Amino acid sequence: MRLCDRDIIKLIKQRKLVISPRPKIKEIHGATIDIHLGNRFRTFQDNSISYVDLSEEEKIHYSFEKLMDKEIILDEKDSFFLRPKEMSLAITSEFFSLPNNLVAQIDGRSSFSRLGLMIHITSQRIDPGWKGKIVLELFNLGKFTLCLKQNMLIGALSFDFLSGRSRIPYNSRKDAKYNNQKIISFKRTNNFKK
Repeated sequence: MRLCDRDIIKLIKQRKLVISPRPKIKEIHGATIDIHLGNRFRTFQDNSISYVDLSEEEKIHYSFEKLMDKEIILDEKDSFFLRPKEMSLAITSEFFSLPNNLVAQIDGRSSFSRLGLMIHITSQRIDPGWKGKIVLELFNLGKFTLCLKQNMLIGALSFDFLSGRSRIPYNSRKDAKYNNQKIISFKRTNNFKK
């Protein structure tokens, strides 16, 4: 069942749902909580790699590191410009800790999507037991360059209770490579060779 604003506020007050910095009451409305853009970005550089082999995690990691530019960290007054048909990774300013019986879903702002901005390309699900900042997969489908700034409202999270507590929440999985995430990375799992 999708939680309403009153239930979200109650979970935060009970510290069952932890969000840092703690959201203002006006940022929790209807069935969502507002999320904000952080100050870290990773862009894809022009590269001579002709393809990325998705069949093995080690090959994906190798390609990711070859294709990504160094991390960009914005100062408070700086802007990040996302050109048409470009993708960039960014991170939320909030750190989340979900209990083992709650799942979240991330959604972009409809006013931004009408200009072509997608904030999450893959699964919109944030698993039970998740701890960390959320990496956003920004893509500009529009015809205009989009100016993004640190701490701007970028989307919203909604929450659903599960039928029970998760047997293996994200923070207990052995392959939870993004657990406690605070930066944008493609971490190695235990299966990778050094």
